[in-house]
Amino acid sequence: MSARETSHLQVPGGDLDVLILGGTVIDPAQGIREIADVAIKAGRIAGIGDGIPEGKARVAIDATGKLVMPGLVDLHTHVYWGGTTLSVEADPIAARTGVTTFVDAGSAGAGNFAGFYEHVIRRSKARIFAFLNICYTGIVNASEWIPRHERMPLHHMSIPAALEVAQQYPERVIGFKVLAAGQYSDHALGALQLAIEAGRVASKPVMVHFDLPPPGVRQILPALESGDILTHAFRGGLNTCLKSDGEVIPELIDARRRGVLLDIGHGAGSFSNHVARGMLRLGIEPDCISSDIHAKSVNGPAKDLPTTMSKMLALGMDLDAVVAAATINPARAVGLDRDLGHLKVGSPADVAIFELEAGRFTFEDAVRISYGSPDGVLVSKFTGDRRLRHVQTILAGKVLAAGGD
Repeated sequence: MSARETSHLQVPGGDLDVLILGGTVIDPAQGIREIADVAIKAGRIAGIGDGIPEGKARVAIDATGKLVMPGLVDLHTHVYWGGTTLSVEADPIAARTGVTTFVDAGSAGAGNFAGFYEHVIRRSKARIFAFLNICYTGIVNASEWIPRHERMPLHHMSIPAALEVAQQYPERVIGFKVLAAGQYSDHALGALQLAIEAGRVASKPVMVHFDLPPPGVRQILPALESGDILTHAFRGGLNTCLKSDGEVIPELIDARRRGVLLDIGHGAGSFSNHVARGMLRLGIEPDCISSDIHAKSVNGPAKDLPTTMSKMLALGMDLDAVVAAATINPARAVGLDRDLGHLKVGSPADVAIFELEAGRFTFEDAVRISYGSPDGVLVSKFTGDRRLRHVQTILAGKVLAAGGD
């Protein structure tokens, strides 16, 4: 008997809490893509099947013509709200986007993670996990008042401190983050090595931010091993994974063979539709699609994870592959796939409902071209014929909100 059969929906002990009716269920983790009902009881998935009477549920949601998928897992966010100038509040974003799990990408370091946990993670409805910044202060110094190259000094980085905090919060610290970019530190490669050493000792993945050189991505990739994550992997500009002839750099091919994961990490300056087209043309898809949502990207160009997913649809990725890259793939990348990123019976009832709108839509990437407009900045734009429009978010069996773009 499969998990999709109606008999699994006969839940002992009374009526269902929520019944989602007639949507197209897309759950790549289970290989499900079919019109079905999804039943929720006591905050967990009770079953996926057909023909369940509405009277059995306290709340019935008509999802006819809509997509029903696992709650989205955003692998690269900044949600230490109130603790860093860069961060945004997770719960309102969850309610309007379908993101039920946020992975914070290094907003906090060992010196301030306790505050992040106590005042944000513990009190949020949304699920929040974190890559711990190898820099003791996290990105609290990401302010216009502090010169960029002084924000991540090497003497502020401590492997023992990072390991101690990771041991104190084993359920929340799922890896380590490093900004291996010249504009943040004069010793970016040294910072990279410290983060990698911490990751190896703790048996946790390392997420690597790369940006303006030095170092170049060709220096960074050879240091990464299976399970490590290269975020901003589809960025443009001076430091990119594509060569000038349109071919991918060989270091990336070798890294993928070793099991290094590629993450979008869109943000305010780390996604190029030209690079993405080139990578997709070569058969290189992102393992994970993430928004890098923060105070400088939430109003554009990233906006949110569904918008980033829609951009990848516009560039030619298959819908099921896009859903996988925003659900089970990121959950698996950080060891959360036992409970999250899928709609398996008995798992937490995190569900995202969307409409797949057809039309002509204009998207902007995160590349600013310094010519061609009166103010000297031209935002690179492209079009697509589909986009995901958020309808509803269900988190641990509770309906958070309805509607919203």
